[in-house]
Amino acid sequence: MSQALTIARYAVQEAIRRRVFTVVLALTAVFVALYGLAVWQVFRRLDDVRPPAGIEPRPFAGATIFGLSMFATMFLGVVLGVFLTMGVVRGDAERGLLQPLLVRPLSRSQLLLGRLLAAAAVCTVYVACVYTALMLVTGLIGDWWPDRIALPGIELAVGVSFIAAVSLLGSVFLSATANGIAVFMVFGSGLVAGLLGSIGQALGSGTLKTAAHAVSWALPFEALYQDGLHAITENTAFAGFILRLGPFGGANAAGPWLGPWVAAYAIVVAALALTGFARRDL
Repeated sequence: MSQALTIARYAVQEAIRRRVFTVVLALTAVFVALYGLAVWQVFRRLDDVRPPAGIEPRPFAGATIFGLSMFATMFLGVVLGVFLTMGVVRGDAERGLLQPLLVRPLSRSQLLLGRLLAAAAVCTVYVACVYTALMLVTGLIGDWWPDRIALPGIELAVGVSFIAAVSLLGSVFLSATANGIAVFMVFGSGLVAGLLGSIGQALGSGTLKTAAHAVSWALPFEALYQDGLHAITENTAFAGFILRLGPFGGANAAGPWLGPWVAAYAIVVAALALTGFARRDL
C-alpha cells in the first residue's frame, strides 16, 4: 500500500510539474466568474421569471441554474479525470516510461492502484471545491440554498471518480488517443439517459422512461448525477418539475441500492483492469 501511495504522490507531482493544475484552476476561475454573472443577472430579474402557477420564482430560478451548474461541474471533473488516466498503461508503455517502474520491486496492481488513487483524490478535491464555490455563489447572490448540501457534491465526486476508473481500465487496452475518445463517448452515452428521460416525460412514454432508467444504471455516474439533482430539492414539493433540464438530464431519486451497485460496479472495473494489465506484454 505504501508503494501505491508513493506512485500516487509522484503522479500528482508530475501533473503539477506539467502545470496541469495551473491551467485547470485558471479556466475554472473564469467559469465560476461567468456563472456568478449569470446568477446575478437571473436573480436581479426575478420579476421577469414566469414559472407555472403555484411555483415561486426564486426557488424555481435557483434550483434550475444550480442544477445546470452541477452538470457543468461533473463535465469539468470528467475532463480532468480522463486526461489524468487515459495514457497510464499503454500510453506510458509506448513512450517507454512504464517499463523502468516495473523492473523495480513494484507490482502492476500497486501501479494501477496508485494512479487510481491519485486521479480519484484530485478529481474529488476539484469537484468538491467547484461545487462548493458554485453553491456559495448561488446562495450569497440569489439567497437560495439546496435542501441537501453535502450529498449532491459527494455523488458528483463519486461519479467523476468512476469515470476516471473506467478511463484507467481503457488505458490497459487502448492507446491514449483512442482511450480518450472511447471514454468521452461512454460519457456521452450516459448523458443520453437524461435526454431519453426528458423526451419520455414530455411524451408520456413509459418505454423511453424505462430505457432512460436502464441506461443511467448501466452507466451509474448518470444515476449519481440524477440522484444529486433530486437531493438539492428533496424537500421541495415541485422538485420533479424544476429539475427537468432537457438534454442535461433531470432529477430522479435512485433509492438505497445505488451505493452498493456503484461499489460492485467499481470492483468489477478494477478486477478487469488488473486482469488485463497482468496479461499484457510490455
